[in-house]
Amino acid sequence: MVRPITLRARNLPQPQSGQKNYECVFSIQGKVQRIPAVRFNSSCIQCQNTSYWYEGDEAGDLQVDFSIVWDENFLIDKSILILPVGLLHMSPAAALPLAGAELDIDPLTGPREGGTRVAIEGENLGLQVKEITHIQVAGVRCNPVPSLYVSAERIVCDMAEALLPHSPGGPVELCIGVCSAEYRTLSTQTYSFVSPSFTRIRPLMGPVSGGTRLTVIGRHLDSGSGVSVFVHKEECLFVKRTNREIVCITPASPTGAGLAPVRLMIDRAEVTNTEVSYSYSEDPTISGIEPNWTILNGSTLITVTGTNLQTIQEPKVRAKYGGVETSNYCTVVNNSTMTCLAPGLVYNKPDPPEGALRPDEFGFILDQVSSLLVLNSTPFTHYPNPTFDPLGPAGILEVKPGSPIILKGKNLIPAAPGNARLNYTVLIGESPCLLTVSENQLLCDSPDLTGEQRVAIQVGGLEYFPGILHIYSDNTLTLPAIIGIGAGGGVLLIAIIAVLIAYKRKTRDADRTLKRLQLQMDNLESRVALECKEAFAELQTDIQELTNDMDGVKIPFLEYRTYTMRVMFPGIEEHPVLKELDSPANVEKALRLFSQLLNNKMFLLSFIHTLEAQRSFSMRDRGNVASLLMAALQGRMEYATVVLKQLLADLIEKNLENRNHPKLLLRRTESVAEKMLTNWFTFLLHRFLKECAGEPLFMLYCAIKQQMEKGPIDAITGEARYSLSEDKLIRQQIDYKQLTLMCIPPEGEAGTEVPVKVLNCDTVTQVKDKLLDAVYKGIPFSQRPQADDMDLEWRQGRLTRIILQDEDVTTKIESDWKRLNTLAHYQVTDGSLVALVQKQVSAYNIANSFTFTRSLSRYESLLRTSSSPDSLRSRAPMITPDQETGTKLWHLVKNHEHSDQREGDRGSKMVSEIYLTRLLATKISGPQTTAHGPDLARLHIWSGYLNNTREHLDFKQNSTRPHSQVRKTLPV
Repeated sequence: MVRPITLRARNLPQPQSGQKNYECVFSIQGKVQRIPAVRFNSSCIQCQNTSYWYEGDEAGDLQVDFSIVWDENFLIDKSILILPVGLLHMSPAAALPLAGAELDIDPLTGPREGGTRVAIEGENLGLQVKEITHIQVAGVRCNPVPSLYVSAERIVCDMAEALLPHSPGGPVELCIGVCSAEYRTLSTQTYSFVSPSFTRIRPLMGPVSGGTRLTVIGRHLDSGSGVSVFVHKEECLFVKRTNREIVCITPASPTGAGLAPVRLMIDRAEVTNTEVSYSYSEDPTISGIEPNWTILNGSTLITVTGTNLQTIQEPKVRAKYGGVETSNYCTVVNNSTMTCLAPGLVYNKPDPPEGALRPDEFGFILDQVSSLLVLNSTPFTHYPNPTFDPLGPAGILEVKPGSPIILKGKNLIPAAPGNARLNYTVLIGESPCLLTVSENQLLCDSPDLTGEQRVAIQVGGLEYFPGILHIYSDNTLTLPAIIGIGAGGGVLLIAIIAVLIAYKRKTRDADRTLKRLQLQMDNLESRVALECKEAFAELQTDIQELTNDMDGVKIPFLEYRTYTMRVMFPGIEEHPVLKELDSPANVEKALRLFSQLLNNKMFLLSFIHTLEAQRSFSMRDRGNVASLLMAALQGRMEYATVVLKQLLADLIEKNLENRNHPKLLLRRTESVAEKMLTNWFTFLLHRFLKECAGEPLFMLYCAIKQQMEKGPIDAITGEARYSLSEDKLIRQQIDYKQLTLMCIPPEGEAGTEVPVKVLNCDTVTQVKDKLLDAVYKGIPFSQRPQADDMDLEWRQGRLTRIILQDEDVTTKIESDWKRLNTLAHYQVTDGSLVALVQKQVSAYNIANSFTFTRSLSRYESLLRTSSSPDSLRSRAPMITPDQETGTKLWHLVKNHEHSDQREGDRGSKMVSEIYLTRLLATKISGPQTTAHGPDLARLHIWSGYLNNTREHLDFKQNSTRPHSQVRKTLPV
């Protein structure tokens, strides 16, 4: 009978070279038959087809001795086999069952266009390719590739195109022989169809000669079994790929410099992106090398200049001598410069060269740019390596600390042209020393060290160790010195004992004091905690309030004429320049001639320098002359600019000759040129201030003013709860409440009330100012009624009307202090109806107004004239008692509270930081705007503008001075 016998096994070894294969040995009725066997894998072996003979005519089963041998006589295993007898003409060899077999698939993803070669590995995969009857990968036909088939272990098939546009993917279905349930299996791994794509590449450019390591970045780039990258029509040499990247080496451009499209072929899928292209640039060139020499070992720094150097990713410099090539790395600085470590030469002769050597080849490895591999036109030279003599016969040199160290050697300064020198580093131990290099020696200033220190010399990648320094000190202690030190130590010990005794006594006193202070600290902590809670609660600011208040408000810009006159002639309302001259004919003629002379640059410069040379020419005269000249030359700004540039150049030259500090230039406006520069900026910045800078700066001013008016403001000292300056911050706890008053405007009628928010701690004048700001919102200050010309009338019912004043017969006087009346003093309630009426003249009003105004003016004048750099708090003056009444005015805080608190300074300093949140609340409450770019965000422009608001805008300069606080807080 003819029949194959298939056996399952474990750990079957693979026959090696020179070893014979497996055999099946049968013992049938005493006769031995050896049948060749095929090892499918480590767990399966099959005896080949053969005929088994026996004697007899009985039908049934025949018991046969059976064994497996390897390498002819190595027994693997033996058993008893039952063979059916009487069955003839059996079917040919059949495949092993596949149901439940494990399959490994690679790759697991591929493009829908097909062409992917899928490798399927497992067990019992048939003996021949023709036994494979059916393969489907994710529902798509896959054709076996016979040349890549490995019997029973590996099948490689070629994927067909997936016809469904959105194929979901799936497992591999495989049939060996008859596609029945026993010989059919499904893989546990699934195959997916993906759409590879790329979005960008790096780098974006490279040389025409190619060689650039190009990285294509995208998605699903590791799908499929094969990939090719094409730059233009040339294939890019593949290096590696991942899911996100493909790396290849660019080919040379056949068309020269220019853009080249990038295209991917992943199996049969063509992947392109019209927005991504690679740029070929001209090959780099080398125009110079400095210095053009090195030592034999190389590794000295050289600077290479050329063009298009940034297109090279890993530049190298090379040299070849005696058939041996060496190279070193370069670092690209910019497109025209790179620095390299010079290559060395391999000199195989036993004795070092006596003179300079030139390499057989010298050049640069710049990707695949072949034109720069050999630059024999460049006379690059290698000089002998420096050598050093040992430190003394035994390599040890004894020196004193601080004494110079001489290191002798040869070839320390190569005989090369130019000023370039070798860079030596000498380390004494771990510390470097200062060097002086000469032809045959290094002079080293040794660091302040003692003991044995190793000497190391580094130059051009070489490191020499000439020996060890023994640095010793000859300042040994003598016997009298030792006795003196012992006596001093004894005295010191006695003193320490005395100090300890005194310290113990002091400690007892300190403990008693500490207990007393502990109670004070507890109280202080409670106060600090309360203040911090309140301060952080006030950090929330509402910018919407400012936006609502600014609706419909126009910025009160001054006219150009008034604006320029205030800058050129401050404090003069009616200047003769603005008037028509009624002068005789000869005077007019002289003025015309003088005008012609002013249009002569040489005369004008000489005229100004002559005036400035006069000692009697004061600073006021300089300002007037500069303003008059700019007024006369306003029609010829180009000519005025030329003259101003020359005057500024002369001023700078004079400043340098006098060796003045540069920071003092243009600071104090002490020359005609500086004042002319001020007026020149005034003319040119008017339109910018009106169209660009005015609005955000006006919003900033209004935001700071609004934030300050949310809290109490002292009408006498100008201190406020919300302030930009720590010096002008009210640190006392002020109880206040916000009120909303219904204000009837002047000459208004019932029903026209305007709601205005005020504080019950505001003085009557402060309330009138807030009412006028709300009623006349958007109207320039010069066109409004003044608070001093109006009275505040509190209306209760139809008949009761009370005139509120800062001072009247109800004003409280304690000792020699008189407190200004506030809304809380009059017990004005929330929602009260008030009216602004014309001031009613009376003897009491006149006297009180005179007294109050005189006290305030005296306080403000002292503030303005003070030039001390101390804080505002330290220079705030005491209010001078009124000569008639002998009283001093105060509003929220008495002025002596700042000068008499020296005893409590310690407590004040300890908790001063808790008020910083109020400053922060004020600083972050300004309007956020980017309307005119980053130039308007410069704080020095804001502070300068707000400090001189009267020159640009028409609104009130009140006593709170938000612009002054901005200048003291922001950098100018």
